[in-house]
Amino acid sequence: MTGQHALPGPFRRENWRSPVRGPWLTAVLSLVLLVGLPIVFVTGLLSYAAYNPDLPGNDMTPGKGLFGFYLFDWPTEPYWLYRVTQGTHVILGLVLIPVLLGKLWSVIHKLFEWPPVRSPAQFIERISIALLVGSAVFEFVTGLLNIQYWYVFPASFYTMHFYGAWVFIAALAVHIGLKIRVMVAPLRSRRLRDELRTDTAHTAPESPDPDELVSADPARPTISRRGALGLVGAGSLAVLLLTAGQSIGGALRSTALLAPRGQDLGSGPNGFQVNKTAEYRGISESDTGSSWRLTLRGGGSPTTLTRDDLLAMTQHTSHLPIACVEGWSTTNQAWVGVRLRDLAELAGVPEPAYVRVESLQQGGSFGAASLRRNQILDPDSLLALGVNGADLSLDHGYPARVIVPNNPGVHNTKWVSRMTFHVS
Repeated sequence: MTGQHALPGPFRRENWRSPVRGPWLTAVLSLVLLVGLPIVFVTGLLSYAAYNPDLPGNDMTPGKGLFGFYLFDWPTEPYWLYRVTQGTHVILGLVLIPVLLGKLWSVIHKLFEWPPVRSPAQFIERISIALLVGSAVFEFVTGLLNIQYWYVFPASFYTMHFYGAWVFIAALAVHIGLKIRVMVAPLRSRRLRDELRTDTAHTAPESPDPDELVSADPARPTISRRGALGLVGAGSLAVLLLTAGQSIGGALRSTALLAPRGQDLGSGPNGFQVNKTAEYRGISESDTGSSWRLTLRGGGSPTTLTRDDLLAMTQHTSHLPIACVEGWSTTNQAWVGVRLRDLAELAGVPEPAYVRVESLQQGGSFGAASLRRNQILDPDSLLALGVNGADLSLDHGYPARVIVPNNPGVHNTKWVSRMTFHVS
């Protein structure tokens, strides 16, 4: 190695001598990421759109500007859409972690080339790589911490993750433009089928390449390329098996050992997943007892209802899941309650533009949410009073909670105390 490319410490090129390292393995791992990462990005944007951030009080990134160009009225049909898109976002993101680590291993010494800049073109490439690797690691780490409810962020997770995603996708686009030809040539140089048939004993290094991914002094092989891909694939498969159950729900929920919260969901009609308990949110039985009232505001004087008043109204049943941003969801539950559109009429606003729903919970972004007109008027949108043939438990929002099809779980507000319907 010439002094021009040498860097003191463990990241010198001669310290990375595995004969499986080279353009072909790097290109294969890159191809997997090239397919998977845009899906993670798009489903992340859909998750943000599902929050209806244009409605008052919903936007957690108010300075998004042009980055909100894709936003649209989030639909209520199909009712399972958010469950699928957000489950895909979280699970695929986790599954790609072993692939990302494999890709970084295959190019690790290139990340620490010395001197770091040797030409204007190489400077642009180095900047794009720094932004790409930095933002990718940032997005994976913050996403992983969020789904484990470990909030150690210096600012709002939503804001950080949102802007980090845009930095990542911009850096990825530049990197693809610079490297797509470099990636295609190695993929054509070897057939995947042949590599999967080659054992360790017959594994030979690739020919020297201009990017110096191939070791100048390769060591004796201790694993084949088939083994390296298998190791990455096994890691991704293990992550899939240990997390997919949180989105599928039902009996498979117990297999999601890496999923947030525990596996003991209780028994009976209310024995399904909750995000935050009443105790965690500071809600006690005294808050939800006989003194509880629901206040409806809109067209005229406020209307105040007791739980018995709500039970005396026409009751409807909707079979809907709960799906949360952390990737977990429940199977369909049978919710019973009063339609939101009936409450809008009672409030004197039969054609509302949106409703602001407020909880007994005080403070924070989880104590209120705004719902759009189509969500209010959907016949399956309820102020639920019971579930699966029983009253709501306190943890599930007793005495009343919102349940809306295809709605992020955090906007299915629990312990509802006030609903204000707006005409514009």
